[in-house]
Amino acid sequence: MEFDALVLAGGGSTRFGGVDKAMLVLDGVTLLDRVLTATADAQSTVVVGPVRTTCREVEWTVEDPPKGGPVAGIAAGLQHGTAPIVVLLSCDLPWLTQADVSKLIDGLGEHDGHGLRDRDGREQQLAAAYRRTALAEAIARTGDPRDKAVRRTLADLDLVWSSPTHAGDDVDTWADFDD
Repeated sequence: MEFDALVLAGGGSTRFGGVDKAMLVLDGVTLLDRVLTATADAQSTVVVGPVRTTCREVEWTVEDPPKGGPVAGIAAGLQHGTAPIVVLLSCDLPWLTQADVSKLIDGLGEHDGHGLRDRDGREQQLAAAYRRTALAEAIARTGDPRDKAVRRTLADLDLVWSSPTHAGDDVDTWADFDD
């Protein structure tokens, strides 16, 4: 099934002391490139954040206004691509693979979205496949997307979740690299 990838990579990385988290390297590959490799089959890929050197060509955009938060980033990213499914990912999912992305898409069924749970069982809204129309409608309902919470914005969607998996583990602190 055709899908577009929307990767959020514009955060301030405050828990990393302002270091650009997307460009942190694990086993010789940046976190952003790991996500871009997992989404290599996308019809189109847009990265929301500053332009960087990456392993493959992508489109770039930024939220308006800049630093408006992840919901504003999603709104900006949805302006790119046309596939009926959008795989929405944060740039800090180093254990995500192409097989995981395929499972997200295959598991959508009739639902609005299918997301990963991390190994602790937390639902990762920024590691999920969504129907473009449902995601766009949820973003539109928020009005001004600046500084809105992702969980609240997507709360009305019919979402299903994977069993806990390492692929859903994101990197929020230096200790998260010790897996």
